[in-house]
Amino acid sequence: MTIVLAFIGLAAGLAVASGVFALITILGVIPRMTDRFGLASRTYPMETVIMLGGTAGNLLLIYEPHIPFGVVFLAVIGLFSGVYIGCLSMALAEVLKVIPILCTRTKLQHGIAIIITAMAIGKCLGTLYQMCL
Repeated sequence: MTIVLAFIGLAAGLAVASGVFALITILGVIPRMTDRFGLASRTYPMETVIMLGGTAGNLLLIYEPHIPFGVVFLAVIGLFSGVYIGCLSMALAEVLKVIPILCTRTKLQHGIAIIITAMAIGKCLGTLYQMCL
């Protein structure tokens, strides 16, 4: 019975992780970030590092090792998580054309950068709040 449960758990985790990576790939987050930072020749290594990071995150969630790094490490992880979630949500918003529709409906001419910055800060603070509780 334990072997069956382990197999089901690993299969479910693999399916969820594949879905997340497929979403990131479809949205084109990594190529956009590498173009923006001038690292277009390093797109493949960055995708590999993100895949390895996702795998390491899954292993940490499964085995739950005790990592005695303290509050500073938690804050750094929260910051990186916020940046990741912010990039992902902004890429999704860009693909769905949320911001142009919002600006058209509200007749917003100026302040688009402020709205995008507020969305990114809100996502980052939300992730920090979630990670710290």
